[in-house]
Amino acid sequence: MTRGPENPSRARRPPIIPDRVRRIGEDGFAFIPNRFLNDGFFVSLSPEELRLYALLVLASDRDGLSFYHYDRLCSLLEISLERYLELRNALIEKDLIAFDGARFQVLSLPAKPCFKAPPPLRSARDFQESDPATIRQLIRETLHAAALSDDDEP
Repeated sequence: MTRGPENPSRARRPPIIPDRVRRIGEDGFAFIPNRFLNDGFFVSLSPEELRLYALLVLASDRDGLSFYHYDRLCSLLEISLERYLELRNALIEKDLIAFDGARFQVLSLPAKPCFKAPPPLRSARDFQESDPATIRQLIRETLHAAALSDDDEP
């Protein structure tokens, strides 16, 4: 009796559409290592950071270099210059890209993802928007008030 591989999820499976298997062609081939998903980098980025990162990966050459200008990036992502600067700087702080003023380099992944600590909650609004206990209390109060108003109706 022939045994399969010890880990069936690692077994080589045939493609669904064999004549559409991706290949490195003359126009290049962008990639993101599996570690990006498996080691938590994907969840460490905001949706907009992820969009900028993916665009830089797609635009880069085999060494990770891209010469896209900020106005082209802003146009493709449909974001303001101010938001672009925030996103670019966040990716630099998370050690995913480098920037020398004229070009980007998508870097090899660092040892572990960088999660930005949330800012401390200070105001009543901060608590209403971000504190699970306060949000739960607001929901309970709203539901209780709605139930009381239903009792008042004829």
